[in-house]
Amino acid sequence: MPIHQSKIERLIAEFCPNGVEFKELGEVLDYEQPTKYIVKSTEYENIYKTPVLTAGQSFILGYTDESNGIYKANKENPVIIFDDFTTSFHWVDFEFKVKSSAMKMLKIKKDIAVNFRFIYFAMRCIHYVPSDHARHWISQYSTFQIPIPPLEIQQKIVNILDKFTELETELETELEARKKQYQYYRDELLGFEDKVEWKILGEVCEMKAGKSISSSDISNQKNENNVYSCIGGNGSRGYVDSFSHNGKFSIIGRQGALCGNICFAEGKFYATEHAVVVKHGDQFIARFLYHILLSMNLNQYATGGAQPGLAVSKLEKIKIPVPTLTEQERIVKILDKFDTLVNDISIGLPAELKARRQQYEYYRNKLLTFKELQK
Repeated sequence: MPIHQSKIERLIAEFCPNGVEFKELGEVLDYEQPTKYIVKSTEYENIYKTPVLTAGQSFILGYTDESNGIYKANKENPVIIFDDFTTSFHWVDFEFKVKSSAMKMLKIKKDIAVNFRFIYFAMRCIHYVPSDHARHWISQYSTFQIPIPPLEIQQKIVNILDKFTELETELETELEARKKQYQYYRDELLGFEDKVEWKILGEVCEMKAGKSISSSDISNQKNENNVYSCIGGNGSRGYVDSFSHNGKFSIIGRQGALCGNICFAEGKFYATEHAVVVKHGDQFIARFLYHILLSMNLNQYATGGAQPGLAVSKLEKIKIPVPTLTEQERIVKILDKFDTLVNDISIGLPAELKARRQQYEYYRNKLLTFKELQK
């Protein structure tokens, strides 16, 4: 990759010795409101053909059988969908419908000689975090300036960054396949039915909700004062100066979108009110309890309403299989290998994917850094 970068730098020096022109995004991109592409039904099924998109992190919400009002994107006619409130965006080159009106459909303006894919990569270099709940494309985002080098340079940069994207996609596909494989083996290994004794969770484990803590007491980085992980319903939230637990515990998310989420905590940590801390007792191996809870879809026991919740009293009444400790050890050895491969960010596929993304971002920023042409 550095060889390609040196070639680009030589081309830039040859074609743009004095810099390049910068333009506002609104000068090169037109937008369309998504009104006529909004899905009417929310009854999504994977057997249907047309994906329903959001410009947020979820991206594909599901699939619909609606045949009217479909945006006809394809490889030759792509579009960028832009969330007007969060400024998140996605490149789309397939037909779709959208979830809501809170987005813009972005396309290159007519008679503008730019590479659309280059503009997409240039937008990825814009670091803007909205501070208010407002529509941002017209008011702010479209005014951001991006470099517009000669088309030849644009295409060469696109070729390099697309190769990174392809490698990242390959890793994501492999990781997804491994996750499905892990889930398959987990379901097979933990499908005890009547083969083992079943007990009430509250009888064999100690369960207790964590305690609230002020966000001002939580540090994003570990330092000499804040050395203990602060665990919420979705893992670590940062670091604090005291701990509430010491040992190996399963953590169950108990509020909102994290209801039923399972994570594992080890050593000294502080558990917040968003977490139910489960102590495994002498009938379980700590990691086996983690895997079995992970397989139980505990979110099904959450209360309804705008803010779902999981009561400790309800969790305590759930039945759980209790195989022998020898069998638990055998299962843990198998499932921990899969868990490390698909979830551990320090090793395995997640670590490789993280490194690939960092490499991609590094070269993207390098290749899209130009000095502005002085007029």
